[in-house]
Amino acid sequence: MRTTVGIIGAGPAGLLLARLLRNAGIDSVVLESRDRAYVEQRQRAGILEQGTVDVLRAAGAGERMDREGLRHDGIELRFAKRRHRVDFPGLTGGRSVMVYAQTEVCKDLIALQLKEGGPLLFEAEALAVEGAESDRPRVRFRHEGREEVLECDYVVGCDGFWGVARKAVPAPLSRTFERTYPFGWLGVLADVAPSHDELIYARHERGFALLSMRSPSVSRLYLQVPVGTDPRSWSDGEIWDELDRRLETDDDWTLDRGPITQKSVTPMRSYVHEPMRHGRLFLAGDAAHIVPPTGAKGLNLAVGDVVTFARALTHREETGSDALLDAYSANCLRRVWQAERFSYDMTTMLHRAPDATPFEERLQLARLDRIASSRAAATDLAEGYTGYPVG
Repeated sequence: MRTTVGIIGAGPAGLLLARLLRNAGIDSVVLESRDRAYVEQRQRAGILEQGTVDVLRAAGAGERMDREGLRHDGIELRFAKRRHRVDFPGLTGGRSVMVYAQTEVCKDLIALQLKEGGPLLFEAEALAVEGAESDRPRVRFRHEGREEVLECDYVVGCDGFWGVARKAVPAPLSRTFERTYPFGWLGVLADVAPSHDELIYARHERGFALLSMRSPSVSRLYLQVPVGTDPRSWSDGEIWDELDRRLETDDDWTLDRGPITQKSVTPMRSYVHEPMRHGRLFLAGDAAHIVPPTGAKGLNLAVGDVVTFARALTHREETGSDALLDAYSANCLRRVWQAERFSYDMTTMLHRAPDATPFEERLQLARLDRIASSRAAATDLAEGYTGYPVG
């Protein structure tokens, strides 16, 4: 099998890249180790930055998102039982975010790829990337019980932290930067309408809490918990009671309860792999970087990566110049590190560390007070949350 771009991974990054390349007249093949049902049900991110929304619309993948997604023009910060709203459009010149789950993005892109795009092979496990330093890299993969080879001009690894793409970068050429946090998120889905029309980020002395949503009738909620927490150790009643405590305000706001349909615990990590390119192998998304979910950056960073690659390859096809491909890693990493900074700042401002001192807790409150009282500080948060420019 032969193609111009071999894409490993059919998450939102790989699927969007295939769509962008198809629209530019560049052929590709997407290899996904899981089956279609798994990809379309995999629960991940739910917040799309303004730039991600714009890219999906321009790629012809925004129709259902615009019909069913929930535009949000701000978030609410809660601390010391106080409420403060951050107005995104007013602080950023009109930018906003969209609540639209990753599972729905994948469904939309899969349908378009199968209808209009190149090959998308499910249950095709990538085994290795070979010859990344050559002009004809290859991806060895297993599909329908047979080992096959996909010959490419370029390989883009959108296969996550545990995938084969990153492992193809020689260890002596790799640098990694990592931070593991001493807490995680207990996340639940509940069949109850959200108790607020925008996301609530709450800093509390007992730990962080987040009120989010998947739809007008389904709430997504999170509690900070210790590392290693078993979600089954929390009863539904205990979860709602703790959310009540951490989201409490000094006015008459109340949290509505409903049946909890899903529980899981998400660990918190920051990770960056440099460089994001080796020869004709390019890393994108979680294959190159991971952020704690506090800043809602993971999916959006992956979109930025594949947009940067698609632009660079289109430039190469149109001009013969490799300049943008050569600059891929540096261009992506500038945006990645800003997103890492933003996610780290949000995480450390809102979560209570197990060994936090009273001094550190007062600093958290001072940072939140600054955002609530300073337009400049609120603008910095709003710009980070709605997304940094791509490229």
